[in-house]
Amino acid sequence: MHRIFRFVICWLLGFPLPISYGQKSPAAYVNPFIGASTSADAAGIYHGLGKTFPGATTPFGLVQLSPNTITGGDNGSGYSDEHSFIEGFAFTQMSGVGWYGDLGNFLVTPTTGPLHIVAGRHPKLGSGYRSRYDKATEKAEAGYYAATLTDYDTRVEATAAAHSGILRFTFPKQDTSRIQIDLARRVGGTATSQYVRVVDGHSITGWMKCTPDGGGWGNGDGKADYTVYFYAQFSKPLRQYGVWSAPIPEDRRRKLQDIERAAYDSLILQAERLPYRNEIQGKHLGFYTEFETEDRESVLMKVGISFVSMDGAKQNLQQEIPDWDFDRTRQNALRLWNAALSKVHITGGTEEQRTVFYTALYHTLIDPREMADVDGAYPGGDGNIHQNNHFTKRTIFSGWDVFRSQFPLQSIINPKVVSDMINSLVTLADENGSEYLERWEFLNAYSGCMLGNPAVSVVVDAYNKGIRDFDVQRAYRYARNTVEKFGNGERGHSGGISYTLEHAYSEWCLAQLANSLGHPDDADRYARRAQSYRNNFDPDMGWFRNRTEDGSWQDWPDGGRIAQPTVEGNSYQQGWFVPHDIDGLVQLLGGRDKVVADLVDFFERTPQDFGWNDYYNHANEPVHQVPFLFNRLGAPWLTQQWSRIICENAYRNSVEGLVGNEDVGQMSAWYVLASSGIHMVCPGDNRYEITAPLFDRVSFTVGDSANPRKFEIIAQGNSPANRYIQSAKLNGLPYERCWISHQDIIAGGQLELVMGSEPNTRWGMR
Repeated sequence: MHRIFRFVICWLLGFPLPISYGQKSPAAYVNPFIGASTSADAAGIYHGLGKTFPGATTPFGLVQLSPNTITGGDNGSGYSDEHSFIEGFAFTQMSGVGWYGDLGNFLVTPTTGPLHIVAGRHPKLGSGYRSRYDKATEKAEAGYYAATLTDYDTRVEATAAAHSGILRFTFPKQDTSRIQIDLARRVGGTATSQYVRVVDGHSITGWMKCTPDGGGWGNGDGKADYTVYFYAQFSKPLRQYGVWSAPIPEDRRRKLQDIERAAYDSLILQAERLPYRNEIQGKHLGFYTEFETEDRESVLMKVGISFVSMDGAKQNLQQEIPDWDFDRTRQNALRLWNAALSKVHITGGTEEQRTVFYTALYHTLIDPREMADVDGAYPGGDGNIHQNNHFTKRTIFSGWDVFRSQFPLQSIINPKVVSDMINSLVTLADENGSEYLERWEFLNAYSGCMLGNPAVSVVVDAYNKGIRDFDVQRAYRYARNTVEKFGNGERGHSGGISYTLEHAYSEWCLAQLANSLGHPDDADRYARRAQSYRNNFDPDMGWFRNRTEDGSWQDWPDGGRIAQPTVEGNSYQQGWFVPHDIDGLVQLLGGRDKVVADLVDFFERTPQDFGWNDYYNHANEPVHQVPFLFNRLGAPWLTQQWSRIICENAYRNSVEGLVGNEDVGQMSAWYVLASSGIHMVCPGDNRYEITAPLFDRVSFTVGDSANPRKFEIIAQGNSPANRYIQSAKLNGLPYERCWISHQDIIAGGQLELVMGSEPNTRWGMR
């Protein structure tokens, strides 16, 4: 009766319904510590591990309130599990990225005793405000984080709303307890100028300006140029407060390698301390408020964040966290996560596999995050503030990664997020006058990171799936400009294998859209250019080969395919990326039997732990479609075998549970799709390859919120041994294909798979 009562109450109040009477809620399975390490040593490669953060956020929210353990190095998330200190709690973070990272702004630290104004990373300069923390007391859940700072005997709890966050500090008995804010702090560098003003007896407001001169994204090479505005309130009145302001010389370099050094902290230690200063602008500022506390007294601080204005930050806070009820804010964050995660419902698998699954799904729901305020205002690429209520302005588009799995997943469960991101990219190209689509967008910056034209893939895949709530003609024009600017062009190659193959794919994508929109000349032109991948194939070597600028072959290395470098990989890995013309690839490589044998060898040489390697390197994106190629080669049982092995071995419920950078949802989206039993090879062709699900039943809520439907994948007789599909039915009728269309998925229905322990080499051959 209790369970029935709980079900009815959830339904009446609009809360997410329990998954089933025998399971926890989806959010209860989330372990934000999965992947939360930047350690190069643990990864065995300089790229590090997952680089996720364990702090509190909400689905696609602007705020990520997370502990930061170190400033410096390639620590894009601001947190790494093996570090023994917490510097403070920042209100913005990136998830799963390399290239030094960015954000990590508005760093808040509770302290006691004397005031320290540097973190304390350089022992020869003395101690600082950072604190050791007790790992046994550390706790992370969807929308909540807590840890005890042992140097201050202070418990810190964090939770968040979409544009704001709230911290609860439980202090010891102290004459001088304190909340201090390092306004200059930034992952990968420093804010170059800051402003703070005391508004009233409980509130402050201000901003932090972050430019390429201060490092950050790509240590400045990512061209990040943004301002974070804040409005902060304290539950205790501002009676003893002040600021510190360090004298930064005009000619002082302030990139990552500069601010990491002890000499920079020595400069900060010369800061002027200004009690009761009500307003100040400077190059390296901090703010503090001090008070007496009783033993185990709770003091709260809540903050609204905006990329638009101080008034926007205030409005964000007042609308989302109008009171001081920390627990209610936490419960609301949990409710949002359960609603978002309930779009995929799984049955079966082990407890660990369910934890890995829902944490993976959680990681796919962090980006692309909101950039607009609660009223729809957002900063445009022209430096002006724009107002839009037609779509949600989004940011952090890790294109080279996420076009492969993340956006195909969101096209099923969150199509509005896909159209929002396309609208954001198209309007940005309008606003900044570039009129092409950026491959790695960060807070309006055209960072130029990575390669290819992934935004073209996302636009075309969305259009072909019926997601068209954007200016299609303008998107087409900018996609064409993008391919002309960065494609293989009339020369027919881009030199390196990675570039030529990736560009050929995006040219194929553009040809599809040109054909759909009635541009036959363009369709023919880009269809021809889509074949340009062949221009980097050397028939004498039987594989793809890098070219020099003048078009001649580069030297063939002694180690062969695995010794020939490509972008973040080797030519053996990159050479499989011809998703748009697999028949042509097979013809080049000597026929189906030869290709299948080569692919089997490719997988069998891969280490069992799937760590960084020269063969199937799941830690990096260029191979993510490869396990599903067997479906296209007439050997679908091998797709079933290897996708299951990867799911079972490359993902674990641990800090080291991701074999490579999480990459803004991509690594996790691969798992969500593959473990569910579907995955695309070629975004843009609407075909999802069918493979062996890890779970007995997976139910997707598909389509838009106005007309949701259910699409279920059922694996009868599923078990670790029974990993091969024996037969299938779609909506009750026999189904002999090893793939399913996007249209069949979003129409709703049921795909039933009968599983067995031996391959059925006859099924899926149509």
